[in-house]
Amino acid sequence: MITVYVPRDSAATSVGADEVAVAVERAAAAAGRAVRLVRTGTRGMLWLEPLVEVETERGRVGYGPVRVGDVADLVEAGMLDGTPNDRCLGLVEELPWMRDQQRLCLARVGITDPLSPDDYVSHGGLAGLRRAFELDPAGVVAEVTESGLRGRGGAGFPTGIKWKTVADTEGDLKFICCNADEGDSGTFADRVVLEGDPFSLLEGMTIAGYAVGAGEGYIYLRSEYADAAAVLREAIEIARTQGWLGENILGSGFGFDIHLRIGGGAYICGEETSMLESLEGKRGVVRAKPPIPAITGLFGKPTVVNNVLTLVSVPTILADGGQAYAALGVERSRGTQVFQLAGNIARGGVFETAFGISLADLVNEYGGGTRSGRPVRAVQVGGPLGAYIPGSQLDLPTDYEGFGEAGAMLGHGGIVVFDETVDMASMARFAMEFCAEESCGKCTPCRVGSVRGVEVIDRIVGGEDPDSNLALLNDLCELMTEGSLCAMGGLTPNPVRSALLHFPEDFTARHPEGTR
Repeated sequence: MITVYVPRDSAATSVGADEVAVAVERAAAAAGRAVRLVRTGTRGMLWLEPLVEVETERGRVGYGPVRVGDVADLVEAGMLDGTPNDRCLGLVEELPWMRDQQRLCLARVGITDPLSPDDYVSHGGLAGLRRAFELDPAGVVAEVTESGLRGRGGAGFPTGIKWKTVADTEGDLKFICCNADEGDSGTFADRVVLEGDPFSLLEGMTIAGYAVGAGEGYIYLRSEYADAAAVLREAIEIARTQGWLGENILGSGFGFDIHLRIGGGAYICGEETSMLESLEGKRGVVRAKPPIPAITGLFGKPTVVNNVLTLVSVPTILADGGQAYAALGVERSRGTQVFQLAGNIARGGVFETAFGISLADLVNEYGGGTRSGRPVRAVQVGGPLGAYIPGSQLDLPTDYEGFGEAGAMLGHGGIVVFDETVDMASMARFAMEFCAEESCGKCTPCRVGSVRGVEVIDRIVGGEDPDSNLALLNDLCELMTEGSLCAMGGLTPNPVRSALLHFPEDFTARHPEGTR
């Protein structure tokens, strides 16, 4: 029997993957060929979706993008035997996009059935959890610390230090909270992992629970991820029936369970304390710190708050050892990052590799430059609050410190590309407008400053006393940076300042016709 793989990822289904899967079965039956259809996650090459893969003696041969109307002709032309044609990509693992990655978080994504426990175990699943149970909790924390893993949610805080703080804090009740409120523009790595390999997150959270003495975990998922929610709910139930969650996991004597909670659509709930407020059933408003969540978190108890990619990295660290993970990357940025290429990009998708690759390589070599074919004018990394990097400065290594020195931030690894037609004054205005819309309203610099920011930029672009208003805008940015309660207001000046620095010509007054 021939095995055919078609993604069930929401990016693939949005362009017809479900219909393609049905068409493959029908065309195979009409040709008298028996097939086993496996629905996987995406390989991350989104410009090739729907991607159909056929298992052959040489390996998995890919065809894409495949439309419903193409399927019958492709089957007739020998697709089920891996026969080359104009849609044949060759062996998927040998494509440059796949060959050049170091896939740890994405090790199983696109390869296995995300809801098959047998597939999960046969492809290395549970190895990290089994090794964790061979160590004492302090030993697990030590491995994570040695790995150099830092939070992938944006701040880059060392994970081992956070875990040790929770482990060392007295408390009869502790929690693990996974922040899956992936709301930054150009970010979708969490969704790809949750839809393509949900058991890896459950395993990572269970290891975290064992390490710090927590018996309960919560996944806080953004409301827009309906497909990911459905996969997670089913995965949690399967894990319970397999004995991977609940009492006495894998005969270890350790008990841990996980619950899924859906957010209400507020961007601010991506901030950890606002997320905790929401989990407690309150309005998502930022808490003042200290105390930090590691000491006083969910329901006032010690709490680990990590994002999806951080927790999904943990099973590999435990399975292979902290030293092996630390061997990847550069300086204080160890391991791998899942970069997401979006915006005006020829080849968008997810690309996982060790820290240190240049932004130019990601955008131009793997991303293929702009989709429009025009020159890259700016790239925004780290979501809507990230700085704009000019196209002439893309030889920037992707590590936390390198980006920091350049006045930018790596954030969650989302990369949004703009060509020469972008109006950077409008993008700066959007940053302030976005902050005004999404602010929780608790602190004045963010709540009021963002509204004033929109007004001042409008005056500058309108030619109204530009020198005084530019000085006022800079003062406002400094106030928001220094005075805001959280990163929402504190980081909003980043895109504004970078736009002013690198693209000052866009802030000159427009002529009536709309030209500069």
